[in-house]
Amino acid sequence: MILGDSLSAGYGLPTESSWVTLLKNRLQNESPNYHVINISISGETTLGGRNRIEQALKLHEPNIVIIGLGANDGLRGTSIQTINDNLEMIIETCQRNHAAPILVGMQLPPNYGSAYTQKFRDLYQHIATRYQLPLIPFLLEGFADKRDHFLADGIHPNTAAQALILENVWKVLNPLIKTQMQKEG
Repeated sequence: MILGDSLSAGYGLPTESSWVTLLKNRLQNESPNYHVINISISGETTLGGRNRIEQALKLHEPNIVIIGLGANDGLRGTSIQTINDNLEMIIETCQRNHAAPILVGMQLPPNYGSAYTQKFRDLYQHIATRYQLPLIPFLLEGFADKRDHFLADGIHPNTAAQALILENVWKVLNPLIKTQMQKEG
């Protein structure tokens, strides 16, 4: 299950070209027992995710939850402590419901000030270490500085970037799937 924002909801893209659809296709070929449920919402914040996670876990009963939230909080200047608290509650709710969380790290543009952007970036590693979680260090790794990989708004990745996002996710997700399959098999 993917709990994310517009970056995972495929904002501005045809559904078939989003990284989530590419992930669905890859899983059908490589791990057909795993299915993707995408509950991402454009504009979602960590508070919104915190409010929705319990019901989503009960409804879908996922083995794995990819948590891709915080970018909208950061762009709104939400306090680092609030983002931290919300992410920790989401993680703890996943763990209580026997779903393995994967945390997706994000970074902010430098115009938010070096102190805030550094604390924001470090937040994800800190939480992943504290909870011993797999971490996708930066969803947009490898192309965040390439203007031609974004829509006209300069914020949302375009179709060309989706395969790169998938690879960033797959590097962390695939070992977890393999570990779970070994435990089950």
